[in-house]
Amino acid sequence: MIIPGPAIHESRGPQAIIRFVVFAAIAMAAIDGIVVSIALPTISRSFAADVAHSQWIITAYLITETSLLLIFGRLSEYTGKRTLFLAGLILFTASSLACGLAMSLWELIAYRVFQACGSAMIFSISWAILFEIASPEDQGRTMGYIGAVTAAAGIAAPILGGFLTETLGWEYIFLINVPIGIVGAILFARYFSRKEQVGQEVVMDWPGSATMVLSLIFIILFLFELSSSLTWSWTAALFLLISATSAFLFLIAESRSTHPLLDLTIFRNPGFSLPNSATVCFYMALFMVNLLAPFYFEEVMGITPSRVGMIFLIAPAVMIIAAPVSGWLYDQKFSRALPVLGILLTGISLVLLGYAARAQDLYAIIFLFVPLFVGAALFHSPSSTDIMRALPLERAGLASSVSATIRNLGMTLGVCVSGILLTLYLQAAGYSGPVQDAVPGMLAGAVSAILIIAAALCGVGAILYVLKNHLVK
Repeated sequence: MIIPGPAIHESRGPQAIIRFVVFAAIAMAAIDGIVVSIALPTISRSFAADVAHSQWIITAYLITETSLLLIFGRLSEYTGKRTLFLAGLILFTASSLACGLAMSLWELIAYRVFQACGSAMIFSISWAILFEIASPEDQGRTMGYIGAVTAAAGIAAPILGGFLTETLGWEYIFLINVPIGIVGAILFARYFSRKEQVGQEVVMDWPGSATMVLSLIFIILFLFELSSSLTWSWTAALFLLISATSAFLFLIAESRSTHPLLDLTIFRNPGFSLPNSATVCFYMALFMVNLLAPFYFEEVMGITPSRVGMIFLIAPAVMIIAAPVSGWLYDQKFSRALPVLGILLTGISLVLLGYAARAQDLYAIIFLFVPLFVGAALFHSPSSTDIMRALPLERAGLASSVSATIRNLGMTLGVCVSGILLTLYLQAAGYSGPVQDAVPGMLAGAVSAILIIAAALCGVGAILYVLKNHLVK
């Protein structure tokens, strides 16, 4: 049962403060994921751990965050977005302090799980909060700012992570979150005064929650197992079986529950389901590039890691400019054309990048990064706004959490599938050793072929969006 209450809009000053806090929380969580990757060798040496064990610092975080996004999105309907976001920010801050003080590898991994819980609380409803406080004519621009903030985090993360790790120690990549989180929590608690419609009591769908978490955890474990060994082991088969069985039980539980975790009827709405499906294709394609590009630049072109990092700054630099412009164009009534144009531009850029990679033309590759990420910006902001607008405003938390889960799965699939395809291509060419020791020409051919596959995924996404525009007037 829902208690009705009037929607009270904050004045422009408090709105700006709320936006600042939410954007800061998004940036903090995004930076934290990247800087951990940069500091991983140092952390491994600090705890005298091998890579196989220290990788769980990243893997445990990813699995926890992805599996909990929907649950927290559902929970926000009972707690209210203010309470859940504030709890997530406090938990993320406290667990960041614990991570910085961890005395062993497994202690650090355990605290990273709590940190991922806080991140899932933040990400599950951050879009909904920003969407609700924005006026209708500014909603697209607000979604664009999210892309710009994430891009800025992408620029700051390697610089900040490298500086902190080298000068103060890896612990400070976590400890730096503490003062930011404390200030953010105080400001958010003070200025977010909106009265929300919340449930009288929490009626959680525990069977649905349990089966969904199991399905997501084991599909991610299956993908990591398959991409790391590329052999059909009993472990991989068991992970896939558990995931498929849990997914089947989840669908049964949701169809029978009076208070489902995920109302499956929302996917009957083509304005919601088709943009989310296109988003999976888009993020798979984009994260194929993220995995392949460092191998290509270092092993084929012979570029040092520091120069590779400089090349990768092109992406966030373009997004910082293009994402808000994309959101502004959406608000100027270009909403139907922009997502299709964006994902098509991304796909065409990937095709051209495939040919440039085969030709080993560094300048062409660097140049093509610009339209690639302009296309990404043109797709991200409008598609995000379309997804949020597809459901009633009172279900914004659900729309936000489903979309966040979809993005995470797309990213994970992109990384794992591209790793599998890369190894398969090299094996088909007669090479079975480490990727970094492959003949440069052979590796260039593999990267080229996979980029064409990524472009095809963008083509599928564009078709899905054209279909959405045809069905939803």
